[in-house]
Amino acid sequence: MTITWNDSVPIYRQLQQRVVAMILDGALNEGDPLPSVRQVAAEYQINPLTVSKAYQELVDEQLVEKRRGLGMFVIEGARAALLKSERERFLREEWPMLFARLQRLGLDLKTLLREAGAGKDQASKEEQS
Repeated sequence: MTITWNDSVPIYRQLQQRVVAMILDGALNEGDPLPSVRQVAAEYQINPLTVSKAYQELVDEQLVEKRRGLGMFVIEGARAALLKSERERFLREEWPMLFARLQRLGLDLKTLLREAGAGKDQASKEEQS
């Protein structure tokens, strides 16, 4: 996993967001262990306290749990909870701006779906080449 750090967001927050994305994408499933604090710190050459802070945020959000002597694990229901909160956040924060832009550009759902299909067809053709 390659990470390019954004200077305007604390590293622990970026790391926490990366783990959230991995859970949403299915790269980390319920019951899966998170990489150890030492492993992540060494891999990305960051302070172990930074990794611990990111992991603690995930515990506080009830997405992972600490198992004494074993490490951190994704809890049951984490993905469903994340999907719910991310969908709500998207509809509240991102969708109004996106919808307004689509209207300004004169784009409708039919056009968007056609273009999305065309993009998939093009990607499929490129893979076959």
